[in-house]
Amino acid sequence: MDMTVSSGSTTPRRTVTRAGLLFRAALTTALLGITAALPPVAARAQDGAPGCRSAVAADSVPAPDPEQRRLADPRTAAFPERAGLDGFVRRFPAALCSARDAVGAERLLDAWGEALWQAAVDRAQGRRPGGDLAAGDDRPLYWARLAMTVRLAGWQPAFPVDRAALKSRFEDASRGLTANEFRAAPGVRRIFVSGFDPFGLDAELRRANPSGSAALQLNGRRTTLADGTVAEFRAVVLPVRYADFDAGIVERAYGPRLAAGPRSADMITSISQGYPGLFTLEAWAGRARSADPYPDNANALSGGTYDHPVTAPGMGPGAEFLRTSLPTDAMTSVQAPYPVRLNTAVSEIPAGGTIPVDRADGPTAGSRAVAGGGGGYLSNEVAYRSNRLRLELRPGLPGGHLHTPVLTGLPADPAQLTGAEFDRTEAAITTQVLAVLRSSSAGR
Repeated sequence: MDMTVSSGSTTPRRTVTRAGLLFRAALTTALLGITAALPPVAARAQDGAPGCRSAVAADSVPAPDPEQRRLADPRTAAFPERAGLDGFVRRFPAALCSARDAVGAERLLDAWGEALWQAAVDRAQGRRPGGDLAAGDDRPLYWARLAMTVRLAGWQPAFPVDRAALKSRFEDASRGLTANEFRAAPGVRRIFVSGFDPFGLDAELRRANPSGSAALQLNGRRTTLADGTVAEFRAVVLPVRYADFDAGIVERAYGPRLAAGPRSADMITSISQGYPGLFTLEAWAGRARSADPYPDNANALSGGTYDHPVTAPGMGPGAEFLRTSLPTDAMTSVQAPYPVRLNTAVSEIPAGGTIPVDRADGPTAGSRAVAGGGGGYLSNEVAYRSNRLRLELRPGLPGGHLHTPVLTGLPADPAQLTGAEFDRTEAAITTQVLAVLRSSSAGR
């Protein structure tokens, strides 16, 4: 399938009626209040479709994917439990069984996804107390969402459904891609960012991702920039899965924010976890995938290596390398507690050559991309995809990629999900993300 995205097809829109919007708004409001009582949609499931049921564990799903199989580790359930998000997981099967038809199922998946996202945002920003994990911890959202996809996969409704389409709706909604628009406010600068899920979980299940934490803490927040301008942030958290990138999730996330209008972004930047001990602003994003043998969260490989890079499916036309247009001089002025550097390194195959070359000062004319400053993995790819789209739709807009330091400090005891050093380090990184973004106004 040709997944090329152009300005005429950037944002596949779902037709939503006024009644549908009211239904989702009412249901989302009810879900955000989950405490001891069942939300209305779950309570109605008691007299819903006869015989409807849904799986509650990955091993009861016919073909759980590699991500879902990690739920067999009991520590994964502890993350949403210790953050007060476990009510979403427990009550989701009954909610599914309240759907009477395919259209109702679509509305339900949208509403539950949006409510889960908003609950995680509210918790990260101190509006939803619950549990003993740090408010900014991004792991409860990840593991709650994943557990809910198992319930969806095991759901047996009395009517036909497109499970893949429903899962995509739920994923988008629970990652901030829907019902998450900028407010139209004169004089307020609009900054759109993306973070990532935790990854590398087979090596260490407890890993978090400070870019995802930063996204949750920034979404919907207003702050004053270095020049006194008020800015509003909107954010999404993207999956660490090649298949989702192939299917256009980056374009679905960034496209609406790059469309001209009073709610469009004034600056975009993707954020991911990068190098130990420092922040880097990546000067260049490369068109290629070259990270194998490092897998994604679904244990899939890209098909591209350092010696044999490949172009990702659905990328759309563009140069081999794209340069950042962020105000890097201003943004690298923030040097504490971590240094912030502009990274101009790339890997390329020079024009007429066949052997990759590492360069510290950017690409040469006519070369083929092997890796951008962020490597040949998905952090580089989100930078390329988002900025390729930016150049197509809003070429004058500042855009680029920020790598955070690696999050360290997990306790040596694998039974301990968190510790004081881990929490302090995550807080320090996410606080500096905001400081770096605040400084961006100085370079306008």
